[in-house]
Amino acid sequence: MNDSHRMPAPRALVATLAALVGIAIPALAHAQDTALDPADTGDTAWLLAATLLGLLLVLPGLALFQAGRARAQSVVSVLTQGAAIVALVSLLWIVVGYTLAFGAVSNGWLGSGNAWMLIDLGNVRQDTLVPESAYALFEMAFALLAPVLVAGAWIDRARFGWVIGFAGLWSLIVYAPVAHWVWGGGWLATRLGTIDYAGGLVVHVSAGVSALVVALLMGRRERFATALATAGSSPVLTLTGAALVWCGSLALAGGSAFAAGDDAAMALVNTHVTAAAAALAWLLIDRIAGARPGPTGFARGVVAGLAIAAPVAAYISPGAAIVLGVLAAVLAKGAARLVQQTLQIDDSLGVFAGHGVTGAAGTVLAAVLISPSLGGTGYGQGMDLAHQLVGQVVGVLAVAAWSAIATAIAALMVSMALPMRVTRDDELAGLDMASHGENAIQND
Repeated sequence: MNDSHRMPAPRALVATLAALVGIAIPALAHAQDTALDPADTGDTAWLLAATLLGLLLVLPGLALFQAGRARAQSVVSVLTQGAAIVALVSLLWIVVGYTLAFGAVSNGWLGSGNAWMLIDLGNVRQDTLVPESAYALFEMAFALLAPVLVAGAWIDRARFGWVIGFAGLWSLIVYAPVAHWVWGGGWLATRLGTIDYAGGLVVHVSAGVSALVVALLMGRRERFATALATAGSSPVLTLTGAALVWCGSLALAGGSAFAAGDDAAMALVNTHVTAAAAALAWLLIDRIAGARPGPTGFARGVVAGLAIAAPVAAYISPGAAIVLGVLAAVLAKGAARLVQQTLQIDDSLGVFAGHGVTGAAGTVLAAVLISPSLGGTGYGQGMDLAHQLVGQVVGVLAVAAWSAIATAIAALMVSMALPMRVTRDDELAGLDMASHGENAIQND
């Protein structure tokens, strides 16, 4: 080879080093981005797993729990309504629900519109080590659960079109603001120190009060007296559904820690023992009253226990959780008797008693049970028993009042375009629009 065409040694060395640096720069940049990303892969994996388990178990479980307690003629309607509510609210949550609940805080009352369609999410959610996309997905599970709970108030008599319209509107004007007040940096959490670990206030109180309002607006079923005397079409479905809700609620309680650590483990323990204590206490109360213990009572006890444990699951001792479970059975059973038998309000599945009353009780008692003297985790900075109690009580009253007012407005607004109730003949036959569609398919 002719030496005149060979690159001088120093120039060749410089060119080689430049090429190596050029190759290395993208890798270094990637490594730097990774180092700057504070998301923890373990916590993220736990949150995603908890989300999937929660959605997989709680929503089908709740559908079976409700269907088992309805008349046989209404089972198709109950399942169809629940599925349609989940589909619609899922879309609304992505489009606008998440940003209303968890968008950048503007005035403490409602999130701003920075994250509509999830277009402006951060690498991590504030005060966590998980990506905001995973956070939004996990919070969607609670947003879906709440309106499906409300649906238990109108079984046997609501028209399908009204159900879908109401549930969509309710998720935006009731659930999203309440979630922002407590979980999204809103006024209850920042000004009063109100706490709600996993939805006792945000989900159960809002759904329970809303269910009571809808039951009052819709009126009693034609077969109200008969319905009170029966346990539903399938106690087996009821118990199976409650078991799925039980397991799924453990996942949601553990995921609410947003980290795979001690808080998640204690939330699982406390939620589990509260549900177990409530279920056994319900059976014992039945036995003392002279009734035969059965699967429906056990299932209702489980659900009541899960509701009362939700606001405090990671903050209390297991001993306090057992006491809460017993209290949940007493409160839910007593409230159901008062609402349905004494006041003759047709809250079909006792949503107000089983969720609203117990969720409110757990929220208020959190002020006492988180005290270190009772084995709790203690009060936050600047808080004590008196201040915490004020925050919890005001939180319950504010959420209950807003839920009642906004629910009435939403129900009446939708009823102006879509009738609220099916006709008397269709109700007696167990038919609504969803059931009519199913029958038409079968006939074809």
